[in-house]
Amino acid sequence: MERALIDSMLPKELDLVDRFKLAIETGFTAMEVRAVADDSEAERIHDAAQAAGLRIHSVMNQTHWRHPLSSPDPAEVEACVEGMRASLRQAELYGADAVLLVPAVVRSDTTYEQAWKRSQREIRKLIPLAEKHDVMIAVEDVWNKFLLTARDFRQFIDELNHPLVQAYFDVGNIVHFAVPEHWIHQLGGRIVKVHLKDYSRRDGFVNLGEGDVDWPAVREAFAAVGYNAEATVELRGGDRAYLMDLGERVDRLLGL
Repeated sequence: MERALIDSMLPKELDLVDRFKLAIETGFTAMEVRAVADDSEAERIHDAAQAAGLRIHSVMNQTHWRHPLSSPDPAEVEACVEGMRASLRQAELYGADAVLLVPAVVRSDTTYEQAWKRSQREIRKLIPLAEKHDVMIAVEDVWNKFLLTARDFRQFIDELNHPLVQAYFDVGNIVHFAVPEHWIHQLGGRIVKVHLKDYSRRDGFVNLGEGDVDWPAVREAFAAVGYNAEATVELRGGDRAYLMDLGERVDRLLGL
């Protein structure tokens, strides 16, 4: 696997090129970036990453929580769709191969079944755009009261039945209600991206290796399903010493 992190973890006081160089200097060779408001900003990020030698491997859509595809309000849905259009366009610019999408949010105006049907309907509409940009839509497991079992997650992906719609698996998000290595085995080759977090059932999200994730079992599960792409840390940011320690934790826990 390849060490990666999220752009928000890098020190904000540095300019973009120095920020991305720090990632390289601390052993992270790839990065996930958040979708930005306009394409000129995306161009600046692209140029800075190129100058630093840091590969951008995925884009995190930014509209899916505030305006989910599962909303009964057409204006909310359109806002999310527009966010996905921008994310897919920016992913192609960066040379990234995936956009992270939270597919739906179950809430007072949206049942589980409605979330399923509405989000699948909108994702199907986005597939031609994903094909145009040659970028995967990577559906993530989060605390959105949706896709609460590995079987549901697997079925959701399989019903969409397209090679550009796959799973973005977050190790830490599962611990509160399930067992990460079980999900890895059940999702198998559908997993195209991975977030690394650790979670303590007593203290919440903690640093890697300090929670209840069974890392040897997770490592073995990834090996069993043949996952060998990016392992993207999603934690709080920090300075050089913090990032160096974080990289060492990734290597130790995943056997890199």
